[in-house]
Amino acid sequence: MASMFSLDGRRAVVTGAASGIGAAIALAYAQAGARLVLADLNEARLAAHADACRANGVEVQTIVADVGDETGAHGIVDRCIAAYGGIDILVNNAGMLTQARCTDLTTQMWDDMLRVDLRSVFLCSRRALPSMTAQRWGRIINVASQLGIKGGAELTHYAAAKAGVIGFTKSLALEAAPDNVLVNAIAPGPIETPLVDGISASWKDAKSKELPLRRFGRADEVAPTAVLLASDPGGNLFVGQTLGPNSGDVMP
Repeated sequence: MASMFSLDGRRAVVTGAASGIGAAIALAYAQAGARLVLADLNEARLAAHADACRANGVEVQTIVADVGDETGAHGIVDRCIAAYGGIDILVNNAGMLTQARCTDLTTQMWDDMLRVDLRSVFLCSRRALPSMTAQRWGRIINVASQLGIKGGAELTHYAAAKAGVIGFTKSLALEAAPDNVLVNAIAPGPIETPLVDGISASWKDAKSKELPLRRFGRADEVAPTAVLLASDPGGNLFVGQTLGPNSGDVMP
């Protein structure tokens, strides 16, 4: 069974890899045998997590870059191609989260959210696609959110960005599947990560009471979904799908 989900030798990029879901996915990929390029803005945390991944006996490259910037996004993908001769798996996980009612949102808050949570997905994917298409094998996994499906009060900018990620995923999946490049999304529910530290305690308390599981998830409970989607044959039939480890918050 383990061989069905092996990533042995696969070349993978994970953005936002220094903490939270990105860190959990990176570690799960290392345990599955992937060679990694890990990207984040937090250099110290990134270095520490890279060492944790290397402890599994795999090669790990790190790069400090802004995924919302075209040069930064391209540099992340280019590092993988230069280091390993190509790219097999791209996990677009980097993101940010702020909270405000729509009437209180500044234009800058809106623009920052879409730049980091949506524009980066486009930039990194566009850069990775030629290499994946040429080798006729690739996996692009975009981390969205269940709020991109159902919306969230005081999170209109975040929900809009994540809905955009889901729409982008479906559309790119249609373009890329004939070249055996499979594009899918993961839409987690609320997860206990540093990303939610800026959300009010009252919002989180009310949210947890809505969930059938009555609790937020953990990052290590999301990572196996990313392993499944990247694996061969495990992920071979997923095309344009949005998988939801979300504590029952959304039931498609």
